[in-house]
Amino acid sequence: MATEITTLIENTLGEHLGLHTEHGLSFLVETEDSTIIFDSGQSDAFLENATKLHKDLSKVNHVVLSHGHYDHSGGFRSFVETFPASKFTLWTGKGFFEGKYAKFNASYQYLGNDFDETYLLKHHIPHQTVLEKQEIAKGVWAVTKFDKVHLQETIHPRFVLHQNGEWIKDDFSDEVLLVLESAKGLIVLVGCAHPGILNMLSTVKRLFNQNIYALLGGTHLVEADEVRVKDTIRQFSEERIEVLGISHCSGMPSIELATKASHIHFHNCTGSSLILEG
Repeated sequence: MATEITTLIENTLGEHLGLHTEHGLSFLVETEDSTIIFDSGQSDAFLENATKLHKDLSKVNHVVLSHGHYDHSGGFRSFVETFPASKFTLWTGKGFFEGKYAKFNASYQYLGNDFDETYLLKHHIPHQTVLEKQEIAKGVWAVTKFDKVHLQETIHPRFVLHQNGEWIKDDFSDEVLLVLESAKGLIVLVGCAHPGILNMLSTVKRLFNQNIYALLGGTHLVEADEVRVKDTIRQFSEERIEVLGISHCSGMPSIELATKASHIHFHNCTGSSLILEG
């Protein structure tokens, strides 16, 4: 059976003009042994897209949420309540349920989840916390706790946490990526890459000691300057990544530059699928 990775929702449309888009991200991963949702967008729109794309989400046995921002976890409630009989395990990073905000001068705007651990207990949803490198299904790994070796990759200071009545910098220690093993090399799926996409890829290389064949998802280059964007895309090439599908928070200038700079890049928009035979 082929391994298929379908972008159920993303900021932009592809050829299928009947699909919904939103500022968010959701992948469906189908392997011979498992069906996995990686992120759930910000609303229930990814569910309707799945139906239009002929994807049966009742078969899902794992849900991985990359971090606790609304545009990656906002559709989770809708999934649970649309498929109440579904038997799946939820995987998140440590600190996923902490209060996440964006600070703008004197104001704070909540960016976090619309559910908590009480909701999981109410709906009898098994929940596992990813510690560093954990195989959640055959050949599918969740990874967190990323090395900080690329010092140019900094987190915008507007991202903060509300803990015990105090405001502290959000270091996104809850962020999780997904790694799929394939005959061609590792396939890496990222949600927003707040800890830095190069930091995250360096960690994957250290943990797996294999080449990265494909990189899909959000790289959060939307706030990076031109020098950092060009350097990051150059390093993607030097890492010999053969399939590059950045999207969502990567920012259109980065996506356009990646497309011009590399024959391996495609804009991984809503409805796109990466299919690996065998």
